[in-house]
Amino acid sequence: MIDIYPIVKPLFFKMAPEKAHNLTLSIMKAGLIPASPSRSDPALEQSLWGLKFPNPVGLSAGFDKNAEVIGASFKMGFGFVEVGTVTPKPQDGNPEPRVFRDPANEAVINRMGFPNVGMNAFKDNLEKFLSQKKRPSGAIGLNIGMNKTQKEPVKDYVQLIRMLGPMADYMTINISSPNTPGLRDLQKREPLLELIGGVLEARDKACREMPPPILVKLAPDLDNAQREELAQTLLDSKIDGVILGNTTLDRPEFLSDGFRDEKGGLSGQPLTDKSTQLISDFYRLTDGKLTIVGVGGISSAEQAYAKIKAGASLVQVYSALVFKGPRLIANINDGLLSQLQADGYSNISEAIAADHKG
Repeated sequence: MIDIYPIVKPLFFKMAPEKAHNLTLSIMKAGLIPASPSRSDPALEQSLWGLKFPNPVGLSAGFDKNAEVIGASFKMGFGFVEVGTVTPKPQDGNPEPRVFRDPANEAVINRMGFPNVGMNAFKDNLEKFLSQKKRPSGAIGLNIGMNKTQKEPVKDYVQLIRMLGPMADYMTINISSPNTPGLRDLQKREPLLELIGGVLEARDKACREMPPPILVKLAPDLDNAQREELAQTLLDSKIDGVILGNTTLDRPEFLSDGFRDEKGGLSGQPLTDKSTQLISDFYRLTDGKLTIVGVGGISSAEQAYAKIKAGASLVQVYSALVFKGPRLIANINDGLLSQLQADGYSNISEAIAADHKG
């Protein structure tokens, strides 16, 4: 299959980043994104939380905020798709411009602030997809957050669990975006235990037959003491898994002038090593008892494999799609198969945390 993204990429890069993204969503809604070759090799398949993942490469939250292009995303070859972040009430997010590219370093800064249509319209979009007679294989995750004006965060997350939980394969509590004031304060032990306790209770009441696993998404900007405290907190909370991690507030010196000074969360290649170390630390601190989804700076099979060997069972991509295009997913999965064969593994699960097994 011919990769047309190198041809159209210059046109997209002449547009403002958010405009280019919205155009991409429109193209996907129209069914104009060519389907990627299927990546369902048994070596890439695994089951986690009772869910089947045909391959370990997923779409990170933030791309499809309103659950509008789930089917088109699966056609690109993803093994799972996470939509959102959705909040109970609709909100516009922060003023534009709020997304910035650094092509030289394959980096993105965003200060979106959870713009979304709210849980009612989000639910309608999700129901349209779920009502299809023939659904693609792969899990659907729902990423949930609090409204900017909410002073009691637990109420927002519980409300979202009650409404959307029965429709989800898994749900992610987003407490690590740097663009919602006070959100990262929930990464402290007592607030986090209260939040997770409330969410799990609401989940068990709303989803008695098939309660979806609950994951929490953390920031990469944690010092060693915070990592140790959070790892123990997550184990104590009985959460089902953790996504590591979100965007960073760090600004490496090599970033391009002007871009480096923009406020917001940094993603893309500058985050690669930082997020891999975060995964390795949490795997070690939790003795491998917590399922980890690795995200941050993945634009190749080698980078995805490094995160898996560091302790991630699954990985997610987003920013790299801006620079590499949709063919990236197939390239990563093809490369993972080659890596597994070279290391003598028959299944991706055997490579998880290989770096910790001496």
